[in-house]
Amino acid sequence: MNAVGIDVSKGKSTVAVIQPFGVVIAEPFDVFHTDSSLKELVRFIKSLSGETKVVMEYTGTYYEPVANALHNVGIFVSVVNPLLIDDYDTNRVRKVKTDKLDALKIASYALDKWIKLRKYEPAETVRKTLQIMNRQCIKLNKILVMQKNSLIALLDCCFPNANTLFTSPHRVSDGHEKWVDFVMKFPHVDSVAKLPLSVFRTKYQSWCKKEHYNYSESKAEQIHAYARTIVSTLPMTDAVRKMVSEAAKHLNSTLEALGTLHSEMDTLATQLPEYETVMNLYGVGKVFCSQLIAEIGDVTKLKSNKSLTALAGIDPPPNQSGKDDPKSRRISKRGSPALRRTLFLIMTIYLQHQPADEPVYQFLDKKRAEGKPYKVYMIAAAHKFLRIYYARVKEVMPTQ
Repeated sequence: MNAVGIDVSKGKSTVAVIQPFGVVIAEPFDVFHTDSSLKELVRFIKSLSGETKVVMEYTGTYYEPVANALHNVGIFVSVVNPLLIDDYDTNRVRKVKTDKLDALKIASYALDKWIKLRKYEPAETVRKTLQIMNRQCIKLNKILVMQKNSLIALLDCCFPNANTLFTSPHRVSDGHEKWVDFVMKFPHVDSVAKLPLSVFRTKYQSWCKKEHYNYSESKAEQIHAYARTIVSTLPMTDAVRKMVSEAAKHLNSTLEALGTLHSEMDTLATQLPEYETVMNLYGVGKVFCSQLIAEIGDVTKLKSNKSLTALAGIDPPPNQSGKDDPKSRRISKRGSPALRRTLFLIMTIYLQHQPADEPVYQFLDKKRAEGKPYKVYMIAAAHKFLRIYYARVKEVMPTQ
């Protein structure tokens, strides 16, 4: 039995090999994530006599080059949650942490859990790409919120509440929002208020035609009348126009990037067998469908629907001490925050539309009628949704 522990970091890993009773076969040594170094590691591991298992931690995407290089040549690889390693063998008063000690600790874990180790299976290319694209969307959404807040704060000085003039959703073709394009053309309240109604109406109609928005004469009159009632704290100067124009331009750039990513994610998701099934779930459109598939992955790799709720981090962990066994517990939050966010947004759609014939909403409404707090019935409904998702998707997935 050869237990190989690999402590992975960016561009480099530390490898140690031990046998039962703590016999160290190879003192910790470094391996760089290059083709030649990984091939040398493969040759070294294959030269070990007896059964060999390799264990490493999930460390973002850093572990994948090493895990794939070993898996592809038939070496047993197991990738485990860092929390399991962190909680293992903590029989120390003084905390000491180095890459060499971590590699030995992981190797010891491999020996101790030898029979229970789960074999690493690389994710399908489509699913892996979907997940990476979804994480990029999450980052862009954070930037989008900051850019929107920045533009709105700027408009409060020169065109207050201009962002509330239109309620139309973002345009599917390029992701643009009408109010953002509007303030690029009319960045200051005086650019509307100081024009006669007939002139503004002509300019507004011309702008709608150029930007491919629907024109409404009553809307033009409403905007003109509103502009004549508000006061700005900044005069209409070239500097102010430039500030608003640049802020709106950057916001549009982010909206376009998000729109492109969402479109590409939907195209990728259509290649997977569960796409139509997930699309048929209530509250799930093209965006949420690709997000769910990206974060959940292949359900056939999950033991049960409980594993899926654990993946989302909405499972309440056991918490008992003597006679104290509380019925109400916090969720673990040890799963995917991106999946939890998507689930929360879907549950919000249930609340908004209240589909009486949908089992998820019926369950949510039942918990709400019992007087449960908002977060409790939202999480309970998310549980119900995931159980339905697991059952329906597993039916259409090909058997392994």
